[in-house]
Amino acid sequence: MAIDLVTRKEWGARAPRGSYSTVRSTRGVKVHYTGGRVDPRLAEDHDRCVAAVKAVQNMHMDGNGWLDIAYSMVACPHRKVFVGRGPGHLTAANGPGLNTGHYSVLGLVGNSGLVVPSDGMLHGILDAIEYLRDEGGAGREIKGHRDGYATDCPGGQLYSWVRKGAPRPGANSTPAKSKPEPAPKPIEIVWEGDVPRWPGRVLTYTKGKPYMQGEDVRVWQAKLQKRGWSIDVDGLFGEESTAVCRNYQQATGLMKSGSGQVDEDTWNMSWSWRPPTPAKS
Repeated sequence: MAIDLVTRKEWGARAPRGSYSTVRSTRGVKVHYTGGRVDPRLAEDHDRCVAAVKAVQNMHMDGNGWLDIAYSMVACPHRKVFVGRGPGHLTAANGPGLNTGHYSVLGLVGNSGLVVPSDGMLHGILDAIEYLRDEGGAGREIKGHRDGYATDCPGGQLYSWVRKGAPRPGANSTPAKSKPEPAPKPIEIVWEGDVPRWPGRVLTYTKGKPYMQGEDVRVWQAKLQKRGWSIDVDGLFGEESTAVCRNYQQATGLMKSGSGQVDEDTWNMSWSWRPPTPAKS
């Protein structure tokens, strides 16, 4: 079956606010879900799918101030594929530093309401992936948004399907079962007066790997922000936190080049170091 493509003109897309960044190829595609409630009536009424895609674009452009809808393509329950940013254009959906590696395809399911993707939607996602391979140089990888970024996306249903190898519904294959991911252990922060004790793990980031996350990350970020460094206090240790850590290590003289890792010395320095007092003129 050829792809049932819904062009931007056909779904009434707004024009982007500027020019897209170009990509020639990617390692593959990452699958997403909305992360919110999706009206179950979409499954019976395609006009509601069109309205949902428009709502996503409006949220991204008006709510987030982005150039356009973040996704490369969108698949609905009726095996129709909406063109988002499209092939050859940089997506904005995978997370900071992760958009050049993969295109993005949104399946119109959420974390409440419509949560189970129909066979038509799974076919549509795969149709979109094949289209991105043919038209945009997408590689063979099919991953979930959470592969490399700390998020629940694309939800349990879609991610389970991705982990099974994203098979076509009705395909005669029995993919190997994957082991469930262990739940992350809570990180306890023990405060000794006004200073928290080092929690015992090095905060670090490895490109292509999930971000470290936890209360220790958030506490350290909050301290650096309070010291005047520009850093988001989101509990996720990624590229931004690594860069701030490296610059902080250099500024304090802790490390000449800066490792970008919050080890015990860096953690303690974050609370004990004081900037030199300027000489009086």
